[in-house]
Amino acid sequence: MTVAGYTFRNPSLPETALTHSSYANETAAANNERLEFLGDAVLGFITAEALYEQDPKMPEGELTKLRAGYICEKSLAGAARRLGLGEQLRLGRGEKADGGGGRDSILADAFEAVLAAIYLDGGVGPCREMVKASLLSHPPAGPVRDAKSRLQEVLQGQGRPSPEYRIVKESGPDHKKVFVVEALIDGVPAAQGTGRSRKTAEMAAADKALEGYKK
Repeated sequence: MTVAGYTFRNPSLPETALTHSSYANETAAANNERLEFLGDAVLGFITAEALYEQDPKMPEGELTKLRAGYICEKSLAGAARRLGLGEQLRLGRGEKADGGGGRDSILADAFEAVLAAIYLDGGVGPCREMVKASLLSHPPAGPVRDAKSRLQEVLQGQGRPSPEYRIVKESGPDHKKVFVVEALIDGVPAAQGTGRSRKTAEMAAADKALEGYKK
């Protein structure tokens, strides 16, 4: 089975990577959320590595900002569209009727899940090729200084650890899921954000947390 230009030895990996939770809830199939979790980490490493090697003189703060622009939801959704992942997604009836195959949040998650599947099947080498061709070879679609990056910069400037994010609530049907995420600073809840995807909710929480640092 070939997905994102990569031919898998284990066909179950891409099948799972392309299975949204709405489809899994209607069948006995596994969804792509665990793969998305792994893919997020693989993507972060590959993007950081590529940017680090691209400009040896770019300072850490600028690297962080540029990486944020590349790994934001909008950029990942654009990469997923270039790879045609929307047409290959397995969606539940309600999600499909609601146009879920074209939604940025679902496409971004699918991109990360497919990346994880490639990593598990073929290692980091083909992952680098896929990310470079579909994502890093195009201008970042998102702002290079999103709320999560700005909050991290503020805390780093104070010598404090990076913020953490945790889901505190999920509600709504699978095709209209709403997430509530809490931003924790020094392990203490600082703000909550709501969104149609985990990433959007995290960004909203970070934006609210930043209000406490505005002068």
